[in-house]
Amino acid sequence: MFWIDRRILTHFDFVLLFLILPLMLLSNYLIADVNTLLAKKQIVYYIVGFIAFFVAFLLPLREYRWLIPAIYWFNILLLLSVDIFGVSKLGAKRWLAIPFTHFTIQPSEIFKPAFILMLAYIIQNNPPPKEGYGWRDFLKISFYILLPFILIAKEPDLGTAMILLIIGYGVLFVVGVNWKIWATLAVLASLLAPLSYKYLLHDYQKRRIQDFLSEKPSYHVQQSIIAIGSGGLSGKPTEEATQTKLRFLPIATSDFIFAYYVERFGFFGAVALVLLYALLILHLFSIYFKLKGDFFTQVVALSISFLIFTYMSINIAMTIGLAPVVGVPLPLFSYGGSSFVNFMILFGLLEHLLAFRYRFLYNSTHI
Repeated sequence: MFWIDRRILTHFDFVLLFLILPLMLLSNYLIADVNTLLAKKQIVYYIVGFIAFFVAFLLPLREYRWLIPAIYWFNILLLLSVDIFGVSKLGAKRWLAIPFTHFTIQPSEIFKPAFILMLAYIIQNNPPPKEGYGWRDFLKISFYILLPFILIAKEPDLGTAMILLIIGYGVLFVVGVNWKIWATLAVLASLLAPLSYKYLLHDYQKRRIQDFLSEKPSYHVQQSIIAIGSGGLSGKPTEEATQTKLRFLPIATSDFIFAYYVERFGFFGAVALVLLYALLILHLFSIYFKLKGDFFTQVVALSISFLIFTYMSINIAMTIGLAPVVGVPLPLFSYGGSSFVNFMILFGLLEHLLAFRYRFLYNSTHI
């Protein structure tokens, strides 16, 4: 039976799990330092995340690949329904209430796996020619990228919308698009940027950019920079990490967990953490080059690597004052369930595509 086939273990990517586990363990240790109750809740999220990982791993994804467009459009309907039935929190309408319960879901979060699978589906069915995609194919794929970008940015949730945009066009850049298209888009983007800032951004989004460009950073960023600087080369013991212990550092377990991490483990610890992320990103990126011809798995691995890189870069840049403050977590590290579970679903899908690869390597009926 398939679940005891030795070829599953042969193709299973154990390196991926070995790179993820240190991030989880270190994250929970830091969260427990700040709030033991949150650390216990995070363990529950870990359990849910691994259950989601195994469910995704066991899904017969290749056999039912034809369902992916339906999943994509169902998620688009959820995004559209936010505008009609959405629940507002903190001035943004991003959530849908689950009937007869007190729970809500955020369609923009659960859309990410569907978005990545749709990209993989389109590129697998229409691989790029040697000279790269031309305008016709590029615009066709762009439709599937820009539609959710517009719907999510309208909520407003520009951070998530921009991340999808970076993933979509980052994948196209690596897979191959004619250079003339990129040159044309670069010129258009430079011309339209001032108009986009003036007419498309909300006031609070403009304030974030203005705070970022001002000589004096915002209060949150100031406290974050102080925490990072106080960590020195090797960091401080828990009782001496005053920026966090005295609650000067805001959201120390989530958005600004990197600042607390550096306060505790210093510059050397920060370098080690960034190197761990770099190994994870490069490992995922290497899958793209190893699996020539299997565009579906290539695009999924490439998308996840872009997703982790974007989250990590924005979060760290935000904490050191090199990017506007946005609600982007440090992947697999910040406290919270939705982001972690999403990543585990994506890792489960990727592991399935890798572990069950033999089914179309050795049996052409499964291509």
